[in-house]
Amino acid sequence: MDLSRRDLFAIGGKLLVLASVGATLEQLMGDSPAPEVYRRADHWWGMIIDIDKCIGCGSCVRACAQENHVPDGYFRTWVERYQIEEGKQPVVDSPNGAKDGFPTATHADLKSFFVPKLCNHCADSPCVQVCPVGATFVSPDGVVLVDETYCLGCRYCVQACPYGCRYLHPEKHTVDKCTLCYHRITKGLTTACCENCPTGARWLVDFKNPNDPVHKYLRENKVQVLKPYMATQAKVYYKNLDGAVR
Repeated sequence: MDLSRRDLFAIGGKLLVLASVGATLEQLMGDSPAPEVYRRADHWWGMIIDIDKCIGCGSCVRACAQENHVPDGYFRTWVERYQIEEGKQPVVDSPNGAKDGFPTATHADLKSFFVPKLCNHCADSPCVQVCPVGATFVSPDGVVLVDETYCLGCRYCVQACPYGCRYLHPEKHTVDKCTLCYHRITKGLTTACCENCPTGARWLVDFKNPNDPVHKYLRENKVQVLKPYMATQAKVYYKNLDGAVR
């Protein structure tokens, strides 16, 4: 390709304008349009989970593991089954995080339901507060993330999390957890778990988007957060959450 002096100046001008948004060489040369910029300040992410719709199939757990390369025996999301007999403490099980579903209930007459769990992406996160190096932080769009280049693996955040959603990666020796598939949602996609749920039991929501159906949903449905007494401002909301869930 024969470039004139004028062409070089034109390309240099494009570099100054587009480099900050990660444009490719093809875009700089005019072969394709620049991508739409993701503006973190325009979003505030969370999730709705409908307990009544969850069937405990484990599709969300398998999709998460595959999408995020979660090591065997560890979970970014998992599902618990609650079996409740009147007058007794609930029996809770989650075999292999429900990755392979659940065995048949021991007593068909018991009250039984499933509760998917994950990082609650709290606006006032205990894990963020205790991290000694700032490796755990809340992004401008409300997602709690871990910068593994800074993480010391000290486990302070693991102990501080009231929801038990963090683990120390056995190979990286840094803390890992749900990121709401941040690499996906910043590209306009939903999370892997939401995309693969066969009943629509969970869905990603953007509280800053006035057109998101979540606002109407919250007005018309009874929703709760896990452990509200912790005052973490959790952003994972459960519809019809039973009082026995812990």
